[in-house]
Amino acid sequence: MVEELDPVDVVTVGVGWTGGIIAKELAQADYEVVGLERGGDVETEDFLTAHDELGYALRYKLMQDLSRETITFRHEPEDTALPMRRYGAFLPGTGVGGAGVHWNGVTWRFLPYDFEIESRTIGEYGEEAIPEEMHLQDWGISYEELEPYFDEFERMAGISGAAGNIDGEIQDEGNPYEGPRSRDYPLPPMMETPALEVFREGAEAAGYEPFMQPSANLSEPYENTDGVQLGACEYCGYCERFGCEWGAKSSPIITVLPVAEETGNFELRTHSNVTQLLYDEDEREVTGVRYVDTQTNTVYHQPADVVALTAYVLNNVRLLLLSEIDEPYDPETGEGVVGKNYCYQNFGGQATGFFDDEEWNLYMGAGALGVAFDDINGDNFDHEELNFLHGGSVSLSQTGERPIANNPVSEDTPSWGSEFKEESLEYNHSSLSISCQGAVLPYQDNYLDLDPNYTDDYGQPLLRMTFDWHDQDYALSAYAADVCEEVMQEMGADTVEASDGLEGSFDITPYQSTHNTGGAIMGTDPDESVVNNYLQAWQAHNLFIPGASAFPHNSGYNPTGTVGALAYRAAEGIEDYLESPALLAEPET
Repeated sequence: MVEELDPVDVVTVGVGWTGGIIAKELAQADYEVVGLERGGDVETEDFLTAHDELGYALRYKLMQDLSRETITFRHEPEDTALPMRRYGAFLPGTGVGGAGVHWNGVTWRFLPYDFEIESRTIGEYGEEAIPEEMHLQDWGISYEELEPYFDEFERMAGISGAAGNIDGEIQDEGNPYEGPRSRDYPLPPMMETPALEVFREGAEAAGYEPFMQPSANLSEPYENTDGVQLGACEYCGYCERFGCEWGAKSSPIITVLPVAEETGNFELRTHSNVTQLLYDEDEREVTGVRYVDTQTNTVYHQPADVVALTAYVLNNVRLLLLSEIDEPYDPETGEGVVGKNYCYQNFGGQATGFFDDEEWNLYMGAGALGVAFDDINGDNFDHEELNFLHGGSVSLSQTGERPIANNPVSEDTPSWGSEFKEESLEYNHSSLSISCQGAVLPYQDNYLDLDPNYTDDYGQPLLRMTFDWHDQDYALSAYAADVCEEVMQEMGADTVEASDGLEGSFDITPYQSTHNTGGAIMGTDPDESVVNNYLQAWQAHNLFIPGASAFPHNSGYNPTGTVGALAYRAAEGIEDYLESPALLAEPET
């Protein structure tokens, strides 16, 4: 039996950054909001002195249980996909706050070029610059339109950084290539350590323009725009895969969610696994959601005037496919939209330097503590003679060298034994690595759909991922590897080992980044996108789908800053829709 509940104004499916922002904004506007989260609750006190590297970093305490639900993976559409049985390339989280609890905190704005990538590329290099099988498209919104939402997210989260461009005026500090911002970051940059100074000097010597990267690890105590008091980072080195014990890494559990709960209009329901969006195709609306209380196995129907699909990228796409909302993407014809334009992140370009006479305290650090340069990101450099588009940000990050996982040795050193131990001790505080975080652009044969062979605990098909690198990715990473090697040489390393870029097919086993994007992309044409620029579904006008699933491609940055901006944009759209139900952005013809 399905137990039907009383209707509410808004239900969010997932309670991370996107679900938390929407809950706060709508609850403050006096709407009744229910947040459904399939994991449990967490709070800052849970992480006090919890520097458990084995439990959190290596046994994935805050991550989804792959024994109950996972994805299947293959390289090519003709291959048979197999289940991902253990964590590797990316780490979908679970629990209240989602990835916003265990993230590092690096918080970029995508470049103006990103939002108009197709039209700007054609305007600069001609249509022939875009390979036929590359599904490049504009986002349906400009950087200038999204800038106020970026600013709103940064001031709520207390982002630390230095502006490089205020209203078109290039500043002495910060990123000179960033889009114009209306004002500076709310907090100054984090501390620049001796290791970061070495990178800055090397990058400048090589002719690049480095700056402290923007960070949600707060450089100072801060009272945000909702009156929430946040702490200052202690540089303990336990950010990535951990919750912050000091309330000094901005996250939904210390910002938007407490504010939503204080209104009395928000109800959080944990251990609530949504299995279906209830869709009326004739009326082009969702009437609510069906979910399972995983502690009692009771099945509920929660009616709502608006549903916000605010789960992780992969879960957003899977629920759309399971609920038969809009047309699934077909890689053979290129038609259909749900599952289209799945992208990842390119970390092929890297260099490690070993310093015989230098030593730094690399145990100290923070998730977003780093210096970066953007000279080879986006279209900040001439691609006329290159065989790839876009680029990436190059950085050295001092995240904290935790004792189990960090044992830097040269390539020809055995992976165990006395020589390994001797060299890992010698270089534990005397080696530095820099990398390029490269864009990944969409291709016709990279996509998401439902697997015909494997199911989850409830008998529903698992999500199937089909993805591999293309010539674009190999060329970008090889170029970036040369840049990283050049900078490391200028840094004065005695031995430099640079990657040759990506090798072979995409390997899903080693961790790379939890920067999955696409599958429910935004745009101006319902035949080419799932949502409009308010993140409102074309085929279900009371369904909003913010998050990185809306990205038509992935940039050379971490996605969270842009995710946050889109969430504020979607919250505004939901409020407009509740006041006057309608399609908020008409398709272009």
